[in-house]
Amino acid sequence: MHSSFTNRLINETSPYLLQHAHNPVEWYPWGEEALEKARAEDKIILVSIGYSACHWCHVMERESFENESVAALMNAHFVSIKVDREERPDLDHIYMDAVQAMSGSGGWPLNVFLTPQAKPFFGGTYFPPEKAYNRSSWTEILHSVVLAWKERKNEIEAQAENLTDHLQRSNSFVALDNTIENSNREGLTTIEQCDQMFSTIMKSADTQWGGFGKSPKFPQTFTIQYLLKYHYFTGNKEALQQALLSIDKMLMGGIYDHIGGGLARYSTDAQWLAPHFEKMLYDNALLINVLCDAYQISSHKKYADAIRKTISFVCDELLSEEGGFFAALDADSEGEEGKYYVWQKKEVDAILGQDAALFCAFFDITEQGNWEEKNILRMLEPIGDFAEARGLEKEQFEQTIQLCLQKLSVQRKKRIKPSLDDKILLGWNALMLQSIAKAAVVLKEPAYEKMAAANFVFLQKRFKSGASSLQLMHTYKNEISKYPAFLDDYAYLIAALLQLYKTSFTESYLLLAFDYCNYVIENFSDEESCFFLYTHQDQKDIIVRKKEIYDGATPSGNSVMAENLLLLSIVFDNAAWRARSNKMLHQLSASVMKYPGSFGIWASLLLYQVMGINEIAVIGANFANLSKDILLKYLPNVVIMSSEQGNEVFPLLAAKPSSESDCIYLCKNYSCLAPFMTSNSLFSEIERSNKINR
Repeated sequence: MHSSFTNRLINETSPYLLQHAHNPVEWYPWGEEALEKARAEDKIILVSIGYSACHWCHVMERESFENESVAALMNAHFVSIKVDREERPDLDHIYMDAVQAMSGSGGWPLNVFLTPQAKPFFGGTYFPPEKAYNRSSWTEILHSVVLAWKERKNEIEAQAENLTDHLQRSNSFVALDNTIENSNREGLTTIEQCDQMFSTIMKSADTQWGGFGKSPKFPQTFTIQYLLKYHYFTGNKEALQQALLSIDKMLMGGIYDHIGGGLARYSTDAQWLAPHFEKMLYDNALLINVLCDAYQISSHKKYADAIRKTISFVCDELLSEEGGFFAALDADSEGEEGKYYVWQKKEVDAILGQDAALFCAFFDITEQGNWEEKNILRMLEPIGDFAEARGLEKEQFEQTIQLCLQKLSVQRKKRIKPSLDDKILLGWNALMLQSIAKAAVVLKEPAYEKMAAANFVFLQKRFKSGASSLQLMHTYKNEISKYPAFLDDYAYLIAALLQLYKTSFTESYLLLAFDYCNYVIENFSDEESCFFLYTHQDQKDIIVRKKEIYDGATPSGNSVMAENLLLLSIVFDNAAWRARSNKMLHQLSASVMKYPGSFGIWASLLLYQVMGINEIAVIGANFANLSKDILLKYLPNVVIMSSEQGNEVFPLLAAKPSSESDCIYLCKNYSCLAPFMTSNSLFSEIERSNKINR
């Protein structure tokens, strides 16, 4: 690293941008200074997008961006802009779409060339320093782009114009034919269509190793959650089996860190053995969320243990002093991927002594190694089966394993740790807040409730923009918050507020969710459709305002808003919000039916449309405890309101007289049955109403 060089990234807060602040490349952050320079000097803009936990981003930096002669070429002919995709997901979406349209593939680092008007015309992902892997070298690419701009400028500008038009057009994805023909006239879903989505999911299910598809394998927690809900409503055992198998195999595999807890981003193989070792906040939030469901449905202690271990990892590694959650841990340490996490057998033998042989047999540790001559800890069989096969007492064996893991943990902490991406993102924090609040309810854990409440206070304090009490920012670090919040940030925060309400029945959470929902409708609505745009209407530094609908590594802001609108429409009896949620769902239904794996949250919403939502109101002096008992049960299609006495602000609580004993009301569309006195009688009735008449 040439510390004699310093570029404009030195004033940024993003760890990824700061990693490049001493490159000889004259990097700019995205902003008016760089864009104005490109226009004034009629120079091509090179936008290079990555993130701090990205292995190949580091490789390309070492090979090309730290090379002085390569930097000289870039500085002479381009205005070079570095973007952290997590700080500016809007730019990443636009230019990733452009590169995928041009080349059919994408990934990070993303290197894309733009006209001085910021319109893309050529790009790709990683380029090597010398021609290799059927890829041109980075310098060859630079020379050919410079030559093309010199000789065929008009052609390139026309191409960029066409590509920008294509991005704009492909954004109007909701065609009239994207709805399903239904036997009923209201355009509502049928249970047969939910059966069909289940069958489609199972076609790609790996029934041996869990998960879906071959390699690389991503957690796909939304698909797992659809299977759990589908099982709950239909009693289908195969759905439950595949969902729990997927969770079990991830927790046994190398994708889960058996020593410190926490899930890596994805597995490079079908058996969950070798992850890309970066650990992202959002993956761990989504894992905790689905583990709560698995625990409620199965009552298996291993899921409660995994929730606690994952939250413990988040607290140890990703929790800031202020109560916010950091973004990620890097895959690399000491310039080597996974170095912090892997072991040689002789190391383990030396640390564990007489327990080593048993430990190594259980965690698949061998002399030759199970990955690149090293060992990643993974279990090949469940702990109970392993103990039984060797005549060991299960509880004693579990204690031995825990003791061994603690010894390895002490030793591992002496290693150089992967670097921490210490920016704090609003949306990812909201996902973790929602999951920890859910775990607080499911595990009856006051410490988690406290942590969730503290995180919310932190977000309210640090992410306000000042322009309006509801206008929020996207990223925060060093007492600086910046970039207007995106749709996902608001959508996830509203969902987190709905979950927070269930921890304490504090009504202000619901009132704030209502206000944020209104704010999103006013500032993110698309005039041409019922969907929401990714960026705020006042944000002007992008060439396209995109609509994101796929549930990918993180849920789509649109699917989460469709669910928020549905639930809040019940809380506040808002017919317009319910209609909009249904319309969003109906317009996408054909795509969701065809590709449920890419639309996991939408798929669950289709199930709710078939089954309806149960409305529960709990009134009485013991309302909080009674409601918390009800919420211990897995009830996916429920809105619960709870208060000591009736409350006219919330229609479900209105006109409900308080009585000497606690009353539980079960309603659908505000039509209520006579009150129940116990939660068990409520559950019997819900079970009866959830029966499907085929």
